Amino acid sequence: MRYRTGIGQDSHRFEEQGSKKCIIAGLEFDDVPGFSANSDGDVVFHALCNAITTVTGVPILGALADTLCLEKKITDSEEYLKEALKTLGNQKISHVSISLEGKRPKFKERVREMRDNIARVIGINPSQIGIMATTGEGLTGFGRGEGVQCFCIITTEEPA
Repeated sequence: MRYRTGIGQDSHRFEEQGSKKCIIAGLEFDDVPGFSANSDGDVVFHALCNAITTVTGVPILGALADTLCLEKKITDSEEYLKEALKTLGNQKISHVSISLEGKRPKFKERVREMRDNIARVIGINPSQIGIMATTGEGLTGFGRGEGVQCFCIITTEEPA
């Protein structure tokens, strides 16, 4: 087997005004405003896309996502992640590690649900996904509740 590791990051501010829903890991969080972004701003799915890009070298966020979002009006980041997964070829994701930083929303009660939804999209078992969240003790804008940041590390396997 050949193993590769990818890392991705994404962050968005909350909208100050607007009716956009807050979507994280494909789930709606009712207690916070949506993100300031062209798409739904899903920081988890965007960080996953970026992690895949570091493995494949094929950029998904940017030109492709902008085309899907602005021209085709597709704002669901799950669709961007599905496009990223297509670029893996024979590589299969065997593990995902996610670190979220934000004062809000409260992630603890929804970690299992986030793992299940990410696993559904990627096509792996939820036990292959680790998620942790921190406020960072309020040292950054994320920790002060201004938005959310996500780091993602993936491991892929490919037959030699």
